[in-house]
Amino acid sequence: MNKEKSCCFTGHRLIPDDRYYRVMFLLRQTVEQKIKEGYTTFCAGGAQGFDTMAALAVMNLKRVYPQVQLHLYLPCRNQAEKWKSADKEMYNKILKAADKIVYISDEYTPYCMNRRNRALVDNSSLCIAYCTQTGGGTVYTVSYAIDNGVDVINLAEQTDKI
Repeated sequence: MNKEKSCCFTGHRLIPDDRYYRVMFLLRQTVEQKIKEGYTTFCAGGAQGFDTMAALAVMNLKRVYPQVQLHLYLPCRNQAEKWKSADKEMYNKILKAADKIVYISDEYTPYCMNRRNRALVDNSSLCIAYCTQTGGGTVYTVSYAIDNGVDVINLAEQTDKI
């Protein structure tokens, strides 16, 4: 994997209904533009919300751009254990479509989410985010990316413009 041609995603688990389709449109448009710029590896964290949207966008674009790979960096093997059945079904679909899966921990630990977020950034030169809040894991990941010289595109800054 070439870190210079790798992009990770970070975003909130809850995307407001009135923004969902705008975010999805911008996400797909941005990922496709980055593929045209030579990005081939896209790394997602497997969480609900934006991570799922990102993985689905990459999966759909792989049909047009077969060189693209989806890598999943997952906090633990039982991440989806308590999810609703429909969400588990989608998660399993994404797992099956992944070209690579990295489990940060076998079991949940208090630090596995932060370790997953750092792994996403550490293996990327670009981070596509959906960040509207001032605290939490997405804010931490965006800050970590900036502090480590990883470019960040925050789609939240663009959703009101379309």
